[in-house]
This record gives sequence, C-alpha cells and structure tokens, in this order.
Amino acid sequence: MSSEPKKIAILTSGGDCAGLNAVIRSVVLSASALGWEVFGLKDGTQGLIDRPIRVRKLTVDDVGATMLRQGGTVLGTTNKGNPFAYPMPDGTTKDMSQTIIEGFRSLGCEAMIGIGGDGSLAILRRLAQQGQFTLIGIPKTIDNDLGKTETSIGFDTAVSVATEALDRLQPTAASHDRIMVLEVMGRDAGHIALTAGIAGGADVILLPEIPYSLEKVAAHIKKIRENGRNFALIVVSEAVKTMNGEPLMKSFYGGQQRFGGIGHYIGAEIAELCQAETRVTVLGHVQRGGQPSAQDRMLAAAFGVHAVGLIRDGKEDRMVAWSNREIIDVPILDAISNYQMVDPEGSLVKTARGLGICLGN
Repeated sequence: MSSEPKKIAILTSGGDCAGLNAVIRSVVLSASALGWEVFGLKDGTQGLIDRPIRVRKLTVDDVGATMLRQGGTVLGTTNKGNPFAYPMPDGTTKDMSQTIIEGFRSLGCEAMIGIGGDGSLAILRRLAQQGQFTLIGIPKTIDNDLGKTETSIGFDTAVSVATEALDRLQPTAASHDRIMVLEVMGRDAGHIALTAGIAGGADVILLPEIPYSLEKVAAHIKKIRENGRNFALIVVSEAVKTMNGEPLMKSFYGGQQRFGGIGHYIGAEIAELCQAETRVTVLGHVQRGGQPSAQDRMLAAAFGVHAVGLIRDGKEDRMVAWSNREIIDVPILDAISNYQMVDPEGSLVKTARGLGICLGN
C-alpha cells in the first residue's frame, strides 16, 4: 500500500431499506482503521452527474452508534434514470456515463463500494468497466432476489414488519368475523410474502411464482369457517397477477409504473365468493423504513468490513455475499445473472404446505 492514504467512495443506489446506514458506518470504521479516506456520493450516481459534484467526506466522527439504528440512507439514493439513457427535460435521453466517470476520477478515489440490488449493480459494473475503476458490490434488496447470496440487507427487517402486521391484524379479524388481506412488497419474487406468511400464521399465501385459483382459495377459507374459526388471514405479494394473467400497475409522477392493487382485487373477489366481510391492508413503503433489525445490523457490519478487505487485497468486480453462516464474495456478474425467485419446490414452500397453508393451487 502506498504511503498516501487510499481514497474510496461509497454510494447507495435503488430503493432504500433498513440497514443502509449500518453498512456505511461499517465501511467508514473499517476503512478509517487502515488510514483510508471515505467519500460518500450523494443520491447515488446523480451526485456524480451534477456539477459541482455532490459528495460528503465521511469520518469516524460522522458514524456514531446512532447511525447504526437509523433507517433510510444518510447519503440519499435514487432509482430513477439509467445513466446510459438519462432522461432529459425535453423528453429525450442522453448517455451520461462519461460525466459520471469524470466526476468519480476528480475525487482521486481508487475504488467504489456500491450498495444496491441487481439493477443498480449491473449499472455500476458497466460504469466501472468503462471507467476502469475498482468496484465492490454489497447486496441490498428487501425482495431478497439477488443470486449467490442467501440474504440481502433490508430483507429481514421487511419480513419483521410484515409479520408484525399479521400479528396486529389477527385480533381485529377475530373480533369482527373478517377475512384480512395483507399486500406486501416483492417486485417479482415472493420471499417476503412466503416468509412473513409462515411466521405470522397466514391461512393463504399468494406468490407470483405459483399460479393460483380464487375458487381454491375461497374453498380453503370456507373450510376454515365451517370448522368453527371466524376469521382468516391472506398474504399476497404485490407482483401476483389477476386471474386473467394481468399485472396490476399504478402510474406515478414522471411516468413510473409500479405494482399496486392486487390486494384490493383479491379482497373484493374473496368477499364475493365467500360472502364474507373483507378488509385490505397495503404495507407499501412501511416495509422499507424504520429501524433495522438485529440481523440486518449484523449483516451490514460484516458486509462492510469484508468489502473494505477486498479492496485492501486488490480484488475487484466482486459482490459480498452470505452463505452457510459465512461471509463470502462472488463475481458481481454471477449475482446479477442468477435471479433468485421463490422455488415452488423449495423447503419454505414445503413448510407452508405442511402447515396446511393454502398457496392457491
């Protein structure tokens, strides 16, 4: 290592989640112990597009114990605008990759740590290859859909929030003879719905990976009621399609399309089929916010330390991962190329079926 302090940059990209600040803190503490300087890039790659670039030097004094408990990200993040086709005010797109690379080089940094999901890491990897700088990835997604890692930052907290929601819905469902439908996040994968559904005692779990029949769901609920229980809990992942095979989407400012509405669709259909009162709760971004769980804090600490160690050892184009109770690292390309959906024949699906939970088929 040269006598001059090594300079590294860190950014958060894509949707926020609990545990991001704990990762930033871990990177700063472990890098500072080596005598390195750490620069936090504001709002992901957007901070490198803007002029002057928006960056914040991070020291040990900036990352106290309070930061460990904070939700969100102190650096800000963005999930809009692919820098290779960046939307301009006149409706056209422009390749801003070279602008980002020039901004990064102006900092004098030797490596970047990118905290993101598959889309963010794919973009950052392309930028690193074009700009010929070192990139280390840290997996962050509440959907837990990144390949080559058993879990990602934010997933455990999201599951805990969804499980608590079921814990709170059950007593009111029993008090009012109701069927409660809980819609949870999960862009294309049903990991949150499946894990929280099992932990929260759901009667029905609907996943995008498993086709379902409303008639079978209704029959399962009717059987529950015939056996003397006056309520039922249904968990549905936001990416589940209607019976016609159509995804339910909502439009947001700027033309963005997001999943939304499947919970209300399921609730209305089941109310009609079961002739029962239903209520729908959509958790939405509640799953992203709040304090990170102990598991996410631990994972964040381990991921950050390992990421700095990879840079110290001269490694590049690697993603930190969790496997078999150990921290490992894998090629970023392998992680983003192996999308991890729920396995319809996997152990958790078998667990749900063994518990008598209806998966709709």
